[in-house]
Amino acid sequence: MSTLLLLHGPNLNLLGTREPEIYGSESLENINTRLRDTATASGHELLSFQSNHEGALVDRIQQAAGEGVSHILINPAAYTHTSVAIRDALLAVAIPFTEIHLSNPHSREEFRHHSFLSDIAQGVVVGFGPQSYDVALNGILSTLA
Repeated sequence: MSTLLLLHGPNLNLLGTREPEIYGSESLENINTRLRDTATASGHELLSFQSNHEGALVDRIQQAAGEGVSHILINPAAYTHTSVAIRDALLAVAIPFTEIHLSNPHSREEFRHHSFLSDIAQGVVVGFGPQSYDVALNGILSTLA
């Protein structure tokens, strides 16, 4: 059994009500529950964590190293385009990770086109709304089988 960590960045706690035309109408709680059920059915454990604070996300990434987490799924949200600290934390723990986005950042404002994480990620899934999480998790699970 592998332990996976699902991280959600700022404002994702508002999923379901925040700009549903961009981010969908499903709540973060529903996404976490669905993914946890999928992981459990495959014999794996899925932990989840959301924070609006960069330092809390860095702390949680560092904590994952001591928990035996084998893969991180991360939707860094706005920190995608700004956080060297999250990038450095992911490099420091050397846990493979997948970057996830509900929308396609490349079809949005210019400032969203650059990611500090994509070039070091095992994979990047964008643009499928809440199903982006499912696509990422299923891809990871297929590599753990």
